[in-house]
Amino acid sequence: MTSAAILAALEPASLRGRLLPDHPLADLTWFRVGGPADVLFTPADEEDLAAALAALPPEVPVTVIGLGSNLIVRDGGVPGLVIRLGGKAFGSIRVEGETIRAGTALPDMKLARAAAEAGLDGLAFYRGIPGSVGGALRMNAGAHGGETTDVLIEARAIDRAGRLHVLTHAEMGFAYRHSSAPADLIFTQATYRGRPGDRASIEAEMDRVTAAREAAQPIRERTGGSTFKNPDGGKAWQLVDAAGCRGLTRGGAQVSEMHCNFLINRGGATAADIEGLGEEVRARVRAHSGVDLHWEIKRIGRPAG
Repeated sequence: MTSAAILAALEPASLRGRLLPDHPLADLTWFRVGGPADVLFTPADEEDLAAALAALPPEVPVTVIGLGSNLIVRDGGVPGLVIRLGGKAFGSIRVEGETIRAGTALPDMKLARAAAEAGLDGLAFYRGIPGSVGGALRMNAGAHGGETTDVLIEARAIDRAGRLHVLTHAEMGFAYRHSSAPADLIFTQATYRGRPGDRASIEAEMDRVTAAREAAQPIRERTGGSTFKNPDGGKAWQLVDAAGCRGLTRGGAQVSEMHCNFLINRGGATAADIEGLGEEVRARVRAHSGVDLHWEIKRIGRPAG
């Protein structure tokens, strides 16, 4: 379906959010690569999102993007409707006793900060995750000994037909860097439980996380965070290093010299450069150690045609 046809299909819904046809996505990702969305939609609120999904013909694909920190958009762009949550409706946070409610567009770092300011322990690990709450729900994001599964109570979501769901922790089906919640659900809010703690100690832990991340990761580069999931009983970066891939290049993409589970855009890289380099690393690791690394970075869209 063309961009014009998608817009025409959504017109009866009288949406209040922004609909942008053929909109570039590269600047919405940390890698700064990739083609346009057929249509980019930024809903005004949960009700607006539900109305759009209910009106959208079922054959139109729907893709959700967050902060773009763990994402490769392929060079041919993304078909159908691309949804990016934002604004007060999806970026709000509220603390009630030991409970925190956060919109899924909220950066994980802000979630950690709000918990610390409220004297709630258990969420400081989010300081080391450069994504948003929505992405953390979808992949059970974790760092520095903590994971989303450790603190989540429930999550709100809208399905492809525009219906609201509230999922319990058990219904999220968390595993290592994975949730088995239905793929068509778009998360809109998460509820967490912290535990009473000393604010100064929590902030000190967050400072430790920040320092460790800055010392070990190329955070000032155009990167997508950890490229591959750690295999059972091992570390992805060690396998990549042992296979001789540290510093390996393809076009404008490079395996980071600083941390070889990170790919970086040295300038002028295409999405094909970055993804192709990742696949070359996977092949070299498989040949060297017999381990099949799995992507942690999400890759969406069409190759350049």
